[in-house]
Amino acid sequence: MLGCDSMSLSRARGAKSLLALFKPPTPGEAVDMALDKYDADQRYRGTALLANVPYGGEDPYLKLFVDAAQDPDSGVRQVGVRALGIHGGPEHVPLIVERLTDDEWLVRMEAARALQRLHNDAAIGPLIDRVDPEKEIQAAVRAEAADALGQYREPRVLQALIAALNDPSLAVNHNTATALEILTGQDLGYEPAEWLAWLKTTDDPFKAGRLYTYPGFQRDKLWYEYLPFVAPPPLEAESVPVGLQPRFDS
Repeated sequence: MLGCDSMSLSRARGAKSLLALFKPPTPGEAVDMALDKYDADQRYRGTALLANVPYGGEDPYLKLFVDAAQDPDSGVRQVGVRALGIHGGPEHVPLIVERLTDDEWLVRMEAARALQRLHNDAAIGPLIDRVDPEKEIQAAVRAEAADALGQYREPRVLQALIAALNDPSLAVNHNTATALEILTGQDLGYEPAEWLAWLKTTDDPFKAGRLYTYPGFQRDKLWYEYLPFVAPPPLEAESVPVGLQPRFDS
């Protein structure tokens, strides 16, 4: 009980069984938490709960996520952007793009991750900016942005990714090389010169490219998730971004 939050303590006081103690908040309770004007921590928790429900793509919840992505609290903005990435569509990309320049780097990183799941050409230029170490100081943000660029078959994307191979971060190098391989079908390693030389030999650098899929999410169960009345962890397989139209030859 010492580690319980305020919602858990409230449940514990009124719990009449072990089941009631471990039962998660209801959707109505989660909404009340997400709309709490006075407690950013409650807004964060409520929005996070709603982000993981299968019906989070319904209009009332999307409106809540849009508001959360613009919240004065950076933690709420972070989870709001995450929720839009999970449940939103290409029409939400302009708002998510705004968060790519957020003052808090964790929000920027979450925005780059969300843009891995949503396809809209409006994201290309801002994502290119985020892989530039002169414009983005956090390597984690650059790495996520490099991953997201792997879905856009444009010459300017190739040029930006080839330049990003010079990044001092190994995580950025890895994601950049992977994005280049997805876009072109070529495995030329981490040397920009090799990629630039290859570009000069091809008329269609995207001919052998394959379909981009955003990373899935897998984790082991926590101890309490083995209990029969507790929901399983929110596992997810990799998939194609919403709005990306696969080519028939991909």
